[in-house]
Amino acid sequence: MGLKLEILLIVMIIGIVTVTTMVKLTNSNSHKKMLNKELEFTNTTFIEVDRSKMQAKAFSIYGVRENGILTLEHLKYHTTNIEELLADKGTYKKNILHLDGNVSMHEKDGFDYSTQHAKYNQKTQMLYITSPFIANMDKNIIHGTSLQYNAVKKEAHGTGIDAVVYTVDK
Repeated sequence: MGLKLEILLIVMIIGIVTVTTMVKLTNSNSHKKMLNKELEFTNTTFIEVDRSKMQAKAFSIYGVRENGILTLEHLKYHTTNIEELLADKGTYKKNILHLDGNVSMHEKDGFDYSTQHAKYNQKTQMLYITSPFIANMDKNIIHGTSLQYNAVKKEAHGTGIDAVVYTVDK
């Protein structure tokens, strides 16, 4: 009483078809990640305006918005009071722009600041440098551990300051 080869093959084919129709072949983790992504873009300029003038301009090589948080790579930011604010990575949460990696700010007719980490509050126009920094203007050099810079008043308050400042002879 041997089984015929045809019957064995038919049973195996039915089993394979049944198993393949019941198995889900998608990766659920990548599908969940795609659902959280709200926006993705490359080489994009954002311009913020109100009724009378431009408030700010930002350029990023790559950006993504996930769960309400905008992350930007190679960010260039500009306002009426700040000539240029650069960072390797920027994360925008509510009104705070968190800057990381080779952060530099160039004032209009003022100092150039360099650091690794900073926060910029867009509403108050305050820049908070949270890691050691260097500020340069002509021959003037300032080193410090942290700094608060008011872009409206053009005032800076720092801690751990070590400076070389040249003054005009009278």
